[in-house]
Amino acid sequence: MDLKSLFTFFLLLMPSFCSSHQYLMRINNILNTNRKILPTKQQLPNIDDNNNVTSYAVIFDAGSSGSRVHVFHFDQNLNLLHIGSDIEFYKKIEPGLSAYADNPEEAANSLIPLIDEAQNIVPQEFQPNTPLRLGATAGLRLLGVDTAERILQAVRDMFRTRSNFDVESDAVTVIDGSQEGSYMWVALNYLLGKLGKEYSETVAAVDLGGASVQMVYAVSKYTALNAPKPLDGQDPYIKNVILKGQEYNLYVHSYLRYGSDAARGEILNITHNSANPCVLAGFDGTYNYSGNEYKAYAPSSGSSFEKCRETVREALKLEAPCPYKNKECTFGGIWSGGGGSGQKNLYVATSFFYLASETGIADPNKPNSKAVPMDYKVAAKKACATKYEDAASIYHLVTTDRLPYVCMDLTYQYTLLVEGFRINPLQEITVTQQIEYEDAVVDASWPLGSAIEALSSLPTFERLMYFI
Repeated sequence: MDLKSLFTFFLLLMPSFCSSHQYLMRINNILNTNRKILPTKQQLPNIDDNNNVTSYAVIFDAGSSGSRVHVFHFDQNLNLLHIGSDIEFYKKIEPGLSAYADNPEEAANSLIPLIDEAQNIVPQEFQPNTPLRLGATAGLRLLGVDTAERILQAVRDMFRTRSNFDVESDAVTVIDGSQEGSYMWVALNYLLGKLGKEYSETVAAVDLGGASVQMVYAVSKYTALNAPKPLDGQDPYIKNVILKGQEYNLYVHSYLRYGSDAARGEILNITHNSANPCVLAGFDGTYNYSGNEYKAYAPSSGSSFEKCRETVREALKLEAPCPYKNKECTFGGIWSGGGGSGQKNLYVATSFFYLASETGIADPNKPNSKAVPMDYKVAAKKACATKYEDAASIYHLVTTDRLPYVCMDLTYQYTLLVEGFRINPLQEITVTQQIEYEDAVVDASWPLGSAIEALSSLPTFERLMYFI
């Protein structure tokens, strides 16, 4: 007698408050559907072949210049595990979601190759319990709320129909600049083994993206309590986070339109389609960014470091008054955070690394290098004395579309560090793209911080991180 027949036989013999027919229907529903009496594997934590609890996390970074997928694998204590021979899986496509402002479905479809790659990495049986997040950064912030939301909704729909991952209701969103900076700080200090230590032992970060730049570092409780209230429309200056049981007060600010790509537009706009001293001599063309076109050509005298620096200073609004009494500001009237020991060990990332490795400041074959801001000034003076026709042979690592702006970019990055963020020109900094972790290297970027937060909320994993 099979199981279904046995249940039926016993039910016909048992008294009931309802008819045997109703019981039979209930049993048929249990036996003939996907519902189980015992928990399925999907309802339990993911168990690897060695009977250890683990989890993957899939994080999309939808930036202004392109979209990237990061796949991480953690153990129960939120230590990173290998994915093959590497610690992290990473892939990028171009352009970014903001390039599809008029076609949300096309924006979502641009991510299909990345979601397919992620599903090839994460074992199929792990996928229903694997959190998926997408954070859109400054590129979508510049589009406006309605346009950005249409794109994000199309992405949500695509993820739910195309993937088997766990996509929560708030998993696809535009992350604000302070959140992006905070995640970056968490990722960097996690990889360096600084979390759980005193704030003075942590490292600071400046992350120069395409559309925005973030400064973030830990400050004392006294500094946090006395932080000024931001002006209307700005994010709070202080974010509070618990990491490995230690409370940190993070000063963080994101400067929209001052990323490496956006800043070129701001600098060219200062000269109002006239000759610009930051453009290499011999180039005459246009620069396109975020739907705007800027004339880009040098004066007859050529590019000049000193004149370019003055133009950059104007673009940074260094002369803007500081609106906070007895406080110091960086540029544009933004509070500086007060400095302190949490800022003394500074890592500069993303476009700082790319430009440094392409112009001889940093070793392009190393994941990070030591430098001082003055190195950017020396490199800028050399670049500004170069003619466009000679630039390709000197800067063979710089792509053709960025060659006319090598003087501008170096001058901007030097001025941003020294006059914008008030970093001593001779202070040692670490120019980084990746951080050594165990026997591999991992991107020092915000998606790792987001992955740590996502898994920290799961009941079977260490509660390593949460905002308060």
